[in-house]
Amino acid sequence: MDYSRRKFLITGAAALGTTFALGSCKSENRAESKESAAVQPKISRIAISRKPELFPLGQQPSPQTVKHLLSQTIAAFAQIPAAEYFSRLFRPGDKVSLKINCLSGRSMSTHRELTAAVIDLLQQAGLPVDNITVWDRKKQDLLNAGYTLNQGKGVKFIGVDTDGYESELTAHRSIGSFFARILSQSDKIVNLPVLKDHGIVGVTLGMKNFFGAIHNPNKYHIDAGNPYVADLYSHPLIKDKVLLTIIDGIAGQYEGGPPPMPPWQWNFGGFIAGSDPVAVDRIGLKIIEEQRALHKIPSLTEASRSPEYLKTAEKLGLGNFDLEKIEVVEI
Repeated sequence: MDYSRRKFLITGAAALGTTFALGSCKSENRAESKESAAVQPKISRIAISRKPELFPLGQQPSPQTVKHLLSQTIAAFAQIPAAEYFSRLFRPGDKVSLKINCLSGRSMSTHRELTAAVIDLLQQAGLPVDNITVWDRKKQDLLNAGYTLNQGKGVKFIGVDTDGYESELTAHRSIGSFFARILSQSDKIVNLPVLKDHGIVGVTLGMKNFFGAIHNPNKYHIDAGNPYVADLYSHPLIKDKVLLTIIDGIAGQYEGGPPPMPPWQWNFGGFIAGSDPVAVDRIGLKIIEEQRALHKIPSLTEASRSPEYLKTAEKLGLGNFDLEKIEVVEI
């Protein structure tokens, strides 16, 4: 897969099972609720960085290497320096949260070095550390991934199981869940998922990462997550607040996920970044499928777990799935 350094177009409560008798419920009827997403762009620019020689599999990455490569990646799709781009997205008074993925221990979770590099860019944009929160669904997952919990001064590192869920059940399209309080507490969100296969829904990239923001994600894995992943992401608390998705591909996993499975890991050695969540996931899916083909493993379609929810997301106006509408810049 040789993109070189040039830019080009790549070608190539449906069963909620929930009785809403648990108290009050915030309902958003499909007929009454108008999707407030921005107009879907004609072309979505996505940046890919790949320096596998800098990230030997199983070794802790250099913080400075991660910081430098991340800045290059963001600048490639934003077409301005990373620090300037962050200054345009974020204001000093914003409360910004980073949704990481820590389900798979240190080897296949969002690397602390990437999280630190994003925090540094936020600080360069003028955000005080007290306005930044790093979170995932369970505090124990953060600990297992090497993070240190903090609910006091400075950057907060929390699990939703500690910070809590909203008291009212939210019904939105096919989803009926208690949402994490951190969603309403955040003005803006940076999404930091991992380049990883998922044994039920095909891939667990950016959009699927927000299953960590609801109390009952186990209900929404049926039918390979379609339409549930897209429907959840379409809620205004997510789609209107996530400004940037950066897939951590320092290490990737093309089979056996979401648990870490070393036999199917490889050092992709970089990041996939963009502001279109569907396009970012589409490129991540393409990369995982290429690795599966390289290792003579059936495609996700052949394995009956193609992530059709990404096509549903495109239909909802969340972004571009069609490869002809995705422009890729590789570093």
